[in-house]
Order: sequence, then structure tokens, then C-alpha cells
Amino acid sequence: MIFALPVILTGSIFLIVANPPASVQWGPIQAWARAVEPYQAEILFPFHLTFGLVSLVVAFGVGYSLGERREVDSVLAGILSMLAFLMTAFPVEDLSAVRFGDVLDNLGGQGLLVAILIAIAATELMRLFVRSGLAIELPPGVPPYVLRTFRALLPFMIVLPAVWLLEWVVWARTGMTLPAAVLKVFSPLVAVSNSYPAALGMIVLMMLLWSLGIHGMNVVSSVAYPFWMTQLAQNAEAVSAGQPAHGIVTEPFFHMFAHLGGSGATWGLVIFMLLSRSHQLRQVGKTALIPAIFNINEPVIFGLPIVLNPIMMIPFILAPAVIVTINHLLFASSVLPPIIVQPPFTVPIFLGGFIATGGSVLAGLVQVIDAVIAALIYWPFFKQYERTLLAQEQSG
Repeated sequence: MIFALPVILTGSIFLIVANPPASVQWGPIQAWARAVEPYQAEILFPFHLTFGLVSLVVAFGVGYSLGERREVDSVLAGILSMLAFLMTAFPVEDLSAVRFGDVLDNLGGQGLLVAILIAIAATELMRLFVRSGLAIELPPGVPPYVLRTFRALLPFMIVLPAVWLLEWVVWARTGMTLPAAVLKVFSPLVAVSNSYPAALGMIVLMMLLWSLGIHGMNVVSSVAYPFWMTQLAQNAEAVSAGQPAHGIVTEPFFHMFAHLGGSGATWGLVIFMLLSRSHQLRQVGKTALIPAIFNINEPVIFGLPIVLNPIMMIPFILAPAVIVTINHLLFASSVLPPIIVQPPFTVPIFLGGFIATGGSVLAGLVQVIDAVIAALIYWPFFKQYERTLLAQEQSG
């Protein structure tokens, strides 16, 4: 998915420029809004050709990355995946009659799940052909670039016609492209994934896994990421069209508004450790401070530790659950504007919320308030754990 991040961030810049927070009654903001209004469609042109092609980029990225792991030609695996997905995005009819703008939804967030599945299938089939000896092999002495081309020939000649036939069948029977058909089938899941129970369940599962030493965000996002990206893309499209956006549970909803200082919202905990009377806790706090600024807290999780720590596991799960509850309510009631940008998870507190919502100062302040709430939840558990360590240090 990292392949898509530069595309998303670049496109988001144009989305923000074309849609200033006009509700802010401040002279420069109002002047900005008036200046861009006549040229909004032109300013959004790069947005549609970056954010609107994110699934195409993801298809290449998944094929490329999986190709490297499966020890097949990663570049050709990425190209095969991208072309196979591209075939699913267009209706099987006279392409001269198809407007490119009509298929941008398929190439953007709407097609993300299909892009991932197609890329995995195409790359695995390429690996199967190469490993089983079905790929075309040439005699020794043939230049490597020629050899790699012929090895990929049969996978290309089988995968692409197969995807074309699948798309043709789906189009003939449903009148929809494969991404549109899959999205329709999974639309109840997309809707459910945007609900408060889903958000609460995801954050609790993430923290439970981290408490056992397993990267919770990676595990949950491996399943939920396509749904998060669908919500994010729909928000961006709605805002660019001047319509209400209803997506709440996106990747930045967790990384920017729940993982404050890292998973578990441990910013306040780092400050407590820095001021602790316990030598061990002060040392961990010093080590964790700089990473915490950039939302990295492995020094806390494994150095405090939180993993398998019956005292600190409780606030580690409880604090994110509380702030996710607050944040979902704020987004659902439109107190906060929708999330339309996915910043890198390392963007510091306040800036992350400001950027993710397209320039909302309130969103940045909510991040700060969330961090304070999490700190208050950690405090009594931290003090209990600190007393335990102090007793151990004094007896030692």
C-alpha cells in the first residue's frame, strides 16, 4: 500500500487548494475561496488523475511487492497486475464510446479491493508458471532482458484473456464492471465498517494484539484497509463535488486520532515516565520521547513494557477505546469535518488532524484533547506500576 501514499498525498494537496474551509469567517480564507471558485474544475484535474487512479497504482504495487517475495520478476508482475486490473475497470463494449471520467470511480477507491485480489492472483499465477516449468525458457547465452520477457509471455497470454472473459461475463450479466459489482456485493460490509461498533471492535482488537506483542494495526489493516480506503476516497470525491461526506472510519481515523504518540495513545504516558521517581521509567521515557513525537512507541510497548503487563494493558486498551468513542461521535455529528487526506502516520499531533481534515484547526485541537484524556486514563495505572517498580528498585 505504500506505493499509493505519494499519489494520495499529492492529489490531496489539490483537493485542499480547491476546497478551502469557507465556513471560517476570516478574510484570507474567504479571499482564497473566492479566488479558486472559478477554477475549481481545473485545480481538481490533478486530483482526479492521482487520487482517481489509486487502485491502478495499488495493483502495480501489490504485484511488484508480492513478486519480490515470491522471487519472480517483480516489475513484470506489477505490470501484469496493473493491466489485468485495468481490464476490469472498463465496460466490455466499444471503448471509443466510453468516457474516461465514467471509469475513474473504478480506478480510484471503488476498485481497491478488486485491484488487490487481481494483483495477488496474477502474481501467484506467474509464480506457478515459472516454478512448474511452464514458462518459456531460452538456451544459455540469451541476454537477461530477453529471457525475462519470454518467461513472462505465457502468464501474460493466459491471465489477461482470462480477466477479459471474466469482465465480459460480469458486464453481460449485470451491466456493471467487476469493481462496481464487487462493491455492490460488499457494500453492506463497507457500511458496517463505518459504524461505531466496528470502530470500537477494531481498536480494541488492535490493542489486544499489541498487548500480546503482535502488531495490531498491521493485522487489522490487512483486512480492513480496502474498506478504509473506500471511505476515504468517497469522502474526497464528495468534498470535491461540494456534497456531504459521511465516511468516518478510515486509516487516518486511527493513525491520526487514536494512535497519539503511537498505538495505545501513549503520549501522556511518555511524559509521566520522564517525570517518574523510578530510574527505570525515566530511562524508558528518555528513549521514547523523540519516537513519540512521530507516533512511534515500540520503546514504550516493549520497554515499559506494556506487552503482557497486567497493570498497563488495561489503560492501553481503555484509553484508545474512549477516544475512538468521542471521535466517532464528533465526526458523526459533523462537529469535525470529514477526513479527506491520509497523512503519513509519523505526522506529529495537531498537524496530523489539521492535514487529515483539509485544514481544520479544531481537528488538531481535538487530537490534543484526546491525548490529555488518554493521559488521565493512564495516570492511576501508571502510579500503581511506578510504586511496584520503586519497591523493587529500593529492595534491590
